[in-house]
Amino acid sequence: MTHIKKITCTISAIAYAIAAPTSLFAAALYNPLGEVSVPLLIGRVIQAVLGISGSIALLMFVWGGFLWLTSAGKPERIKSGQDTLLWSVIGIAVIFGAYAIVNFLITSASGVTTSGA
Repeated sequence: MTHIKKITCTISAIAYAIAAPTSLFAAALYNPLGEVSVPLLIGRVIQAVLGISGSIALLMFVWGGFLWLTSAGKPERIKSGQDTLLWSVIGIAVIFGAYAIVNFLITSASGVTTSGA
């Protein structure tokens, strides 16, 4: 008798699944980015990458200053700290330049700024 109950339940479930309106099974998908266009999304990604690289350049600037301050008069440590400071300043300048160029290109191509607003 249990075999007949299993078959009956299975047939009932299949019939319900076929006959039920599809809106009962529809799930709403939430877009965490909101309403964004492709150029705006690309601009946000580029802005995030440039922000992270800028933070790394700032940390290297601090590290170069730390090396210089703790050199204890050793010429090779002073040179190492100065070189780290110099290259981090160059890196920050390159990052600012890259941001300006990307912002200009995205703005001129689509009229959307990378600021996200």
